[in-house]
Amino acid sequence: SAYLYQGEELGLPEVTDLPDEVRQDPSFFRAAGQEGLRDGCRVPLPWSGDTAPYGFGTGGSWLPQPADWAALTVEAQTGDPDSTLELYRTALSLRRTHPALGAGESVEWLDAPEGVVAFRRPGGLVCTVNTTQAPVRLAAPGTRILLSSRQLELSDADFVLLPADTTVWWQE
Repeated sequence: SAYLYQGEELGLPEVTDLPDEVRQDPSFFRAAGQEGLRDGCRVPLPWSGDTAPYGFGTGGSWLPQPADWAALTVEAQTGDPDSTLELYRTALSLRRTHPALGAGESVEWLDAPEGVVAFRRPGGLVCTVNTTQAPVRLAAPGTRILLSSRQLELSDADFVLLPADTTVWWQE
């Protein structure tokens, strides 16, 4: 099952600098502010506009939204092929249409360079994830890129340069 938590589809960071006086999480108060810092992941989603509350409503929101979220609104990301929102939309569409992404069948773990996770699903789907902070040269495990979280560079005919912090779904 795919599970998305509020804001992941927009690339929203957790808000870690909420002042104590705006916090609303009951566990924060029960623990005298030492625990229960869940409010930062419950800030309302930014829908549109350049200033808070970013289209959430006319009455404001229960938690303040960061001033720099204008570029992360649904409105700003819709139609931008390089946005996190469009990456998630494409990934979810691919999941609905590609049999290897919906089935609960086994995975085959593949050999990969250090810091790269690679696996194959039945149906010829291969996923590669570069978990490092540097590009990694990788033998192209498929003939067609179904989806990539970042632009790839071709190293030569049979190799790609997988950027740092990048996931690619390939079709063999």
